[in-house]
Amino acid sequence: MKLRDIVLEQIHHRETSPIPFTLPFEEGVDKRLDEHYGGTAWREQIPRYIVHVTTVDEDRKVSIDETHYRDGFGSVWSTAGRPFHLEKPGLGSPSFDDYEFPRAETFIEAERRRWSMEECAQHPDSFRVARFGWGVFERSWNIRGFEEVLVDVISNPDFYEELLDRITALHLEFVAASVELPVDGIMFSDDWGDQRGVLIGPERWRRFFKSRLAKLYQAAHDAGKLTLSHCCGSVEDIVPDLIEIGLDVLESIQPEAMSPYELKKKWGDKITFWGGLGSQSTIPFGTRQEIFDEVEHLCREMPRGGGYILAPAKELQPETSGENAAAVLEAFLKFTGHV
Repeated sequence: MKLRDIVLEQIHHRETSPIPFTLPFEEGVDKRLDEHYGGTAWREQIPRYIVHVTTVDEDRKVSIDETHYRDGFGSVWSTAGRPFHLEKPGLGSPSFDDYEFPRAETFIEAERRRWSMEECAQHPDSFRVARFGWGVFERSWNIRGFEEVLVDVISNPDFYEELLDRITALHLEFVAASVELPVDGIMFSDDWGDQRGVLIGPERWRRFFKSRLAKLYQAAHDAGKLTLSHCCGSVEDIVPDLIEIGLDVLESIQPEAMSPYELKKKWGDKITFWGGLGSQSTIPFGTRQEIFDEVEHLCREMPRGGGYILAPAKELQPETSGENAAAVLEAFLKFTGHV
């Protein structure tokens, strides 16, 4: 089978051999692996199961100075230090007076579309997804500020619903542009949780986000595309809701926040899980044997009945040593059946 077919088999809940995996890493980790292996040949061992493309510039950054930029919504960000962070929200009060909400044309780029078409043509055997970055919740606090959004949820709900409606309408246009690409799925991304649970609570999440996400997922399905979403943190309380509104693949699966094995036991026949290896625990701090043991456990339990793609919960982080990064790569290749 082609790589694409193997991913599709898993998403359709059929077991495969080999097991598909992805292994992304942040800048610098690849250089450590080059040093560890004494060359770059290791890169060719990683199959391109999933290829990401986009036709949307999610931020439309305009540089202010060496460490600051303004995005297309008027918010100012600082890139000094890690992570980059919001310094001044574009919408400083819960009112749209004197605020011009940007149009989709601001972010949809012909050049990105051309690049995406070329990338898809170069990887015809891969499972291809179109992404457009920040999700509805994340974009709302990008525009208003994180603390301000938490206040809006309680004190200014009518304003907040209007803000979400505007963002959802914008994202529907992003989906419409994305489904024109020769891709298999649309990749959404929204961090609804921290490691304690859903940030605004499950009930408020259902009030503010469930129906809006359902529209976005339906738009993708109507175009014949699968739906995938990245989400950090613990969202176990709303997994049944995500299944109900049509999410096909949930990505990240942070084991520090929720057990992948419990998720599989409860809903593994209804949704595909992608991720599961701890980027805050096992990868940076585990021994080689501990990394091998956990990857073996994931590969033994999670793909039963299909519905699993192996991956670290986040890209291998900058603090990951060359030795641990190599252990992850070698364990992935061994226990997924690629060597």
